[in-house]
Amino acid sequence: METLRTPDHRFADLVDFRYPPRHCDVDDDEGGRLRVAWVEDGPADGDPVLLLHGEPSWPYLYRRIIPILAGAGHRVICPDLVGFGRSDKPTRIADHTYARHVEWMRAVAFDVLDLTGVTLVGQDWGGLIGLRLVAEHPDRFARIVVANTGLPTGDLPMPDIWWQFRKAIQGIPAIDVGRFVQSGCLRPMSDVVRAGYDAPFPDDSYCAGPRAMPSLVPTTPEDPAAGANRAAWKALAESATPMLVAFSDGDPITGAMRPIFIDQMRGARGVEHPVIRDAGHFLQEDAGDELAEAIVRFMG
Repeated sequence: METLRTPDHRFADLVDFRYPPRHCDVDDDEGGRLRVAWVEDGPADGDPVLLLHGEPSWPYLYRRIIPILAGAGHRVICPDLVGFGRSDKPTRIADHTYARHVEWMRAVAFDVLDLTGVTLVGQDWGGLIGLRLVAEHPDRFARIVVANTGLPTGDLPMPDIWWQFRKAIQGIPAIDVGRFVQSGCLRPMSDVVRAGYDAPFPDDSYCAGPRAMPSLVPTTPEDPAAGANRAAWKALAESATPMLVAFSDGDPITGAMRPIFIDQMRGARGVEHPVIRDAGHFLQEDAGDELAEAIVRFMG
């Protein structure tokens, strides 16, 4: 598997994100190894919180949330998905599969870090991957936070705006990641913040991950990932693991999933589920403080 690694200097002047990266190697299932990066904050003996980002962002998205959770006494772990952030970037779209992304994050969280008693926070693809981990390794998790995400099985249609996003990110000659993140926010983003989202991608040769991810979302019941997601949904619906549904009020992509999670997930019963106001799809960027405070209350 051919990969690229973003030069370190690209991350030298990030605004409000001074966490030094940590690294490990995981199998690429073709006989090679991939370097995966993550950042940590908070006491080493605190309750672990696993923050998983989505597409086309990276842990920079959580820069306002990490210090609040760490300040509340939690050990915060925020990995870069393979193909994003400081993690290695396979250069072929075909190198990216749903199953591989689940396995790569499983290896980091359990084989390398040996996390237990985990609170998952998953947004966008962070939920698509993280919810699979919870369903398939329930003994590792203590709580679940779903934030503008889902677990598609191909049995329900995706919204038109998602199809428009998929067409755009797969078809344009060069991906402007910062612009895509801004388009998923309701609040304005400064140029320096946009540059932070662009940092992992010096040019389009690094962008196979962002281009690949939309095609990995199951859109038909026959999709290769549909069966595993269907089994995961059933397991989660029956699970007593407490679930916080913390969606924003302005996300046309995943907003319809909020009442479904609340209605169908056993672990969501009896939990006060906040609505994060004046925030779009990337609610961490629009309203990171509010989301972090809701997570702290849920864990407390």
